[in-house]
Amino acid sequence: MNIVVLVKQVPDTAAERTLSEADHSLDRESADLVLDEINERAAEEALTLKEAVGAEVTVVSMGPDSALDAIRKVLAMGADRGIHVCDDRLRGADVVTTAQVLAAAVRTVADVDLVLAGDATTDGQASVVPAVVADLLGLPSLTHAREVTVEAGGVRAERATEHGEATLGAPLPALVSVTEKINEPRYPSFKGIMAAKKKPVATVDLDDLFPDADDTGFLVTRTRVVKAVPRPARTAGIRVTDDGSAGRRLVDHLIAQKLV
Repeated sequence: MNIVVLVKQVPDTAAERTLSEADHSLDRESADLVLDEINERAAEEALTLKEAVGAEVTVVSMGPDSALDAIRKVLAMGADRGIHVCDDRLRGADVVTTAQVLAAAVRTVADVDLVLAGDATTDGQASVVPAVVADLLGLPSLTHAREVTVEAGGVRAERATEHGEATLGAPLPALVSVTEKINEPRYPSFKGIMAAKKKPVATVDLDDLFPDADDTGFLVTRTRVVKAVPRPARTAGIRVTDDGSAGRRLVDHLIAQKLV
């Protein structure tokens, strides 16, 4: 069984982050970058399935040179090989381009049975990339899974909804996106960290993934931040002393703020 897990390196949400003055994008030089936690859980699920059914796990990531650190961490956790899509032309790529590139990278892996991904990255939170990748690959998509079971040539996913629980099923090959409820990721062991240094990682660019593109090359669509302003400082709130009219005054304030 061949499993591909999609991962992304993101800014650490617990650390200070700043924007570049030039284009208002993240200043990656000053940011602490980490493997996204939701992708870490997707990787853990891939490794759990590897141990259960005897699979080979390939980790795929798109990003600059530093994204190799995210790949190496998953290799240290127990994945077998990596694919790093690294191309300066992809800077600022939107979700459509990201999905197209990731799908092309998955196609380079022979006989893929299952693709695993987090349902939403902490930096973008668009929640659509896994579904678009599945559509481009022609795979059934099981989204927002909190439990995954592979058996008898198919995959089953349990999903929690606001109305209860739902069970999704599809034949393999398929793509499954997972939530933070899926598992608790393992820590890489020292042995795993050392072994990860010897595991193969293929670095590819747009020309490798799209060799049939015309003279203008693969069309990269991007997002652009037009303006960014600092968050305003906190101001003192309004204190209402109850002298018998507090309820009326509170309602008037809510109405004035168009909250009711």
